[in-house]
Amino acid sequence: RLEEFLKKEVDLQLSTQPEFEERVIDFSEVEQLMNSINAVPAPCAPVINPQAPNAATGTSLRVCWGLFSDDTVERYTLCYKPVSHERHSDEHTERMLKVKETYCTITDLLPNTQYEFWVSAINASGSSPPSEKAVYVTAPSPPTIKTDKIRSCENAALVCWESRDLNPVDSYTVEL
Repeated sequence: RLEEFLKKEVDLQLSTQPEFEERVIDFSEVEQLMNSINAVPAPCAPVINPQAPNAATGTSLRVCWGLFSDDTVERYTLCYKPVSHERHSDEHTERMLKVKETYCTITDLLPNTQYEFWVSAINASGSSPPSEKAVYVTAPSPPTIKTDKIRSCENAALVCWESRDLNPVDSYTVEL
């Protein structure tokens, strides 16, 4: 019976009331609502640049970062803390700054100290994951010359100094 039924040509016609045939549905309000929705995705994680030459003084660091996508970003949150080898230390608390640009100069830092930095991008949809952490180092403090120990003769001079830094300094340059 199924074969016979499938061989027959069936003509289906739906009858509708005249009031439904000419009705025009107005979607202008729905279209206006859909156009007003701005679906901006949360940004991707920024990437912190390595420390640039001459980007540090004894008490400041200039940190730069960028995005590898064309995400919409309203601001960045830059976080940092001194690198500590101790497990628990209250003086090494994390600090956070809100920044509009892709760079920031951080001041009031300790000389010859390593700092960890990471950054997140923020827009109306939310926050990106944090970037990888980057370590920057402030410049050492200038040494203190011990004037009471300076000695000189016709062909030589002895100049003594001491470092004011807690961390060891790699080298010194003496200019005459």
